[in-house]
Amino acid sequence: MNSIQDFEKRIGVEFKNKDLLLLALTHRSYVNEHKDVDAHNERLEFLGDAVLELITSDYLFNTYPERTEGDLTSFRAALVRTESLADTAQEIEIGENIRLSKGEEDTGGRAKSYLLANAFEAIIGAIYLDSGYEVARDFVHTHLLKKIEHIVENRLDIDSKTKIQEVTQSKYKVTPVYEVIEEEGPDHDKRFTVVVKINGKEIGKGFGTSKQKAEEDAAKSGIEYIENDNN
Repeated sequence: MNSIQDFEKRIGVEFKNKDLLLLALTHRSYVNEHKDVDAHNERLEFLGDAVLELITSDYLFNTYPERTEGDLTSFRAALVRTESLADTAQEIEIGENIRLSKGEEDTGGRAKSYLLANAFEAIIGAIYLDSGYEVARDFVHTHLLKKIEHIVENRLDIDSKTKIQEVTQSKYKVTPVYEVIEEEGPDHDKRFTVVVKINGKEIGKGFGTSKQKAEEDAAKSGIEYIENDNN
């Protein structure tokens, strides 16, 4: 990884306690491989998830006063979904700086969406503990909330499973079918692979830390297949 100081510049936050930032960048696998390190980022991820939900809820509530509770919930879900957080994590180079075991790194850990998203939430938790709510809010505003206008304008809040069901029922008069083809990893770090099919034909494949997330990822892949098939 780069120096902590370089990463602080990249994310625009200077930590008083550098160890908190280092902890946020430490994956469980790294601890298993380095016996001198006794903590990983999962507790910070738990805290960061709650802080992120408050920040995004507050922003959406004040930015879209005419929208219903259902709309705001949908916008928030689209903003904080794994893919969105992972994209933001890549933009600020979390993948290049997270501490992983050699085994996790060799299997592409630095590019795994769920791993990047979890680390992003852990960093929010670390910022909140180190510098308070306002600094955490400014960090989220700078790096994540800039996406909300695009989400609202393009109706990206509609989840991929809903989209593909609407498309396949309209175009093919069938409902998509999801199938788990692989499940691997320990209970605390499961990894599911799911395919989506129409009329028995595989049109998309997805991955995730739960069946639901893998199905959503597969649906997104399936939508891309259908769109390309129409061109």
